[in-house]
Amino acid sequence: MTATNGRQATARLSLRRIVLAGMAIAAFATSVATAQDKGTIEPKPLPPLATPNDPKTPAKELFGRRATAAPLQARSIGFYAKGCLAGAIAMPINGETWQVMRLSRNRNWGHPTLVAFLEKLSEKGSKVGWRGLLVGDISQARGGPMLTGHASHQVGLDADIWLTPMPARELTRKEREEMSATLVVAKSRTDVNPKVWTPAHAAIIKAAAEDPKVERIFVNAAIKKALCRSTDTDRTWLRKVRPMWGHDYHFHIRMSCPPGSPDCRPQHAVPAGDGCGKELDWWFRDAIIRPKPAPKPKDPKHKPKPKPPITMADLPPACRQVLLAP
Repeated sequence: MTATNGRQATARLSLRRIVLAGMAIAAFATSVATAQDKGTIEPKPLPPLATPNDPKTPAKELFGRRATAAPLQARSIGFYAKGCLAGAIAMPINGETWQVMRLSRNRNWGHPTLVAFLEKLSEKGSKVGWRGLLVGDISQARGGPMLTGHASHQVGLDADIWLTPMPARELTRKEREEMSATLVVAKSRTDVNPKVWTPAHAAIIKAAAEDPKVERIFVNAAIKKALCRSTDTDRTWLRKVRPMWGHDYHFHIRMSCPPGSPDCRPQHAVPAGDGCGKELDWWFRDAIIRPKPAPKPKDPKHKPKPKPPITMADLPPACRQVLLAP
């Protein structure tokens, strides 16, 4: 390889890293706005697509209409924000130590590794002061882009856990569709609300972060600040807990690519250290926690073009097999 070719390869790799980082951030910029949207007690099936084979058809319209898993070997395909899921299993909506929320979304599907982890984590929750977990969105039956609410959660390795302990009774269907999770961040956005935040909140997040199969946990920066006050001698678990916009009603678990998923694209390793110094301070600058509204365009006729939706051509080739499997 010549020096020029080497520099070009390095540039391509750096660009790829930038793109992946941007995809990860975009995934959450989309999801936080609808994290507490209500569901419906009587969901209606989506109407059939007029031109499902049109290459321009958004992939979310196709995957959003597949209500059952692809009967294939379980594997995560692609990146967390641009991929799909084969051989998914549905997390049961009720367990001794968990209950699934927003059933109308049909997003309780995941890679078997993730579902097994969540069931195990729920048992730990019952040992730190909670009776169990309220589980939010995981993935669609075949993963892929969603019609609403998330840009990630596409490969069956992401799950939202509400910051509300599971009650001592089974929630009604109406409650599962309409109740809101607990807001634990103070109005100032600079810290958690001491009237709401408890040691049990910290304990369940720590329990998740300590599992070696967990890649990252995303929380609001104020929650990260609270966790940084931990007096634990071993603070290595804090490295995985990453601040991200939103995530003040729930925390987001992201698993590493599991064995048997050669087409799964991992994120780069989290930076060294516990993430509690200057890196965290950045999130509490005035412009970050209280951003000014975007200026209105001078000419309303020239609105910025929306980002084009993901199509099947943007996804790994194996996702077509997943989508079309009976």
